[in-house]
Amino acid sequence: MQGKGKRPSPRGVAGHDGRTAIAIMAAGKGTRLKSKHPKVLHEVGGQPLLQHVVRAATQVVPVHDVYAIIGHEADRVRQSVAHSGIHFLLQPEQRGTGHALMVAREALQAYDQVVVLSGDAPLITPETISLLSEFHRSHQPAMTILTAVFEDPTGYGRVIRKTDGGDEVDAVVEEKSATAEQKKITEINSGFYAFSVRALYRYIDRLSTGNPHGEFYLTDMAAIFRQAKERVLALKARNPYEILGGNTRAELADIDQRMRLAKCQALMAQGVTIFHPQAAIIDPEVEVGPDTVVEPFVELLGNTRIGSDCRISSHCVVRNSIIGDGTLLRPGCVLEEARVSARATLGPYSHLRPGSEIGEGAHVGNFVETKKVRLGKGSKANHLTYLGDAEIGDGVNIGAGTITCNYDGIHKHTTVIEDGVFVGSDATLVAPVHLGKGAYVGAASCITEDVPAEALAIARGRQMVKEGWARQKRESQRDREKEGR
Repeated sequence: MQGKGKRPSPRGVAGHDGRTAIAIMAAGKGTRLKSKHPKVLHEVGGQPLLQHVVRAATQVVPVHDVYAIIGHEADRVRQSVAHSGIHFLLQPEQRGTGHALMVAREALQAYDQVVVLSGDAPLITPETISLLSEFHRSHQPAMTILTAVFEDPTGYGRVIRKTDGGDEVDAVVEEKSATAEQKKITEINSGFYAFSVRALYRYIDRLSTGNPHGEFYLTDMAAIFRQAKERVLALKARNPYEILGGNTRAELADIDQRMRLAKCQALMAQGVTIFHPQAAIIDPEVEVGPDTVVEPFVELLGNTRIGSDCRISSHCVVRNSIIGDGTLLRPGCVLEEARVSARATLGPYSHLRPGSEIGEGAHVGNFVETKKVRLGKGSKANHLTYLGDAEIGDGVNIGAGTITCNYDGIHKHTTVIEDGVFVGSDATLVAPVHLGKGAYVGAASCITEDVPAEALAIARGRQMVKEGWARQKRESQRDREKEGR
C-alpha cells in the first residue's frame, strides 16, 4: 500500500531502490501530560499526534519504508494508525531514543539512510523531511541534525557549529551543561535526524546510560561520531515551528491553534470567507468550496466536504458530512455522516445523525432530528420533528411535531412516504407503514396502517362539544368552596 500525496520520486527521496527509511519515535509515555493515555495518541487538529507525522512521512517515501517504533500501550498506538499500512517495531522497554534505534537495527540495516522523526511533533511537513533527507544524501555525513532558531531557546540543547555559516557541527550541548556564552546561541537541536545506516550501527553500541535518567540518548551520537572522526552536519529548518513537540497540555493547545489557523489561512487563499479564523475549528482533511462563508464558532471535522456558495452559521458542528453548493446551515446545526444536496436549508438547531440524506432544496428546520432518512427534493420538515428510518419522497410536507415510531423494542422498521404527501402536525407514524403518493394525514393522527395514494387518513377520537359544561363546572366548584367555609 502506498502513502497518499506527491513524492519527489516513485521509490522515495533517494530516487533509487527505495533505500531511505523513516523511523518515527512513538514509544513514550508522555509523563508531563499527566495522562494515562499514550503521548502520541493525544489529539491536535482533530487527529492523534502520530497520525499527522505518519501522513507527512508517507508523502515522502513509500508506506512500506516507514516504521513507527512503539512501546507504551503498543496495541493502542498500532491500532490508531494501522490503516496507513506502515510497519511497527516494538520497543518493549522504553530506555531512550538511542535504544529505540537499537531495537530497529534488523529492520533498518537494509537501507542506506534513515530519517528519524518524533511522533509527538505533528507540524513537520513533507517538504522539510525531503529537504533533510536530500541534504544528508548529497553531503554523505554520518549524521545530519535538523536545527531550528528561536528567539528564546530556553530548555533546548544548543547546536555549536565549527565555523560561522558552515554546515559541520562541533558539539550539541544540553542547556544544563551549557556555559553562559553557549546559552546565547539560538540554534537548537530539534530531535529530528538523518543517519547513514552503516555508520549508525557501527557506532550505536557506544551509547551509554551515564545520565540522570539512565537512558540511551540518540543526541549523544553526535559526540560519538565526532570522536570517531565522522562528519556531523546541521541543516536549519525553514520554519522553526515545525519541530515543536507536544510535551505538555499547554504545548498541545499551542500546536492545535497553529495547525487550525494555518488551515483557515489555506482555505481563505482558496476563496473561502472565514469571519474569525481564531474561532474556527477546521480539521486538516476538510474541503470547502469558494465563496462559502464560515461564521465564528463553527466546527468542520473529519472528512467533511462543503461545496461553494454555502453559508455555515455560528455554532454549527459538521463531522464527516457532505454539503452541496448553495446550502444554508442556520445557527446551531449538528451533522454527522450526513449528505445534504445543493440549495438545502437546515436549522436553526437541526440534528442530522448518520445516514441522513437531504435532497436538493429541502428544508430541515428548528429542532428536527433525522436518522437514516432520505428526504426528497423540495420536501420540508420545519419544526420539532423526529424522522428515523424513513424514505421520504419529493415535495413532502412534514408537519410540526411529527414522529416516525421506528422501534418496537426489538427491531427497527421503516416508514415510506411517497411524493407529494402532506402530514399534518403532531402525527405519529408507527412503522412499518406506507403513505401513498399525494395522500393526506390529519393533524394529531396516529397512523398504524398503510394509507393509499390520494387518500385522507384520520386516526383520532371524534371531537365532542358539550354546551355550557365549563360554566357548570365553575359554578359547582364555587358551591363546594362555600360549603367548606
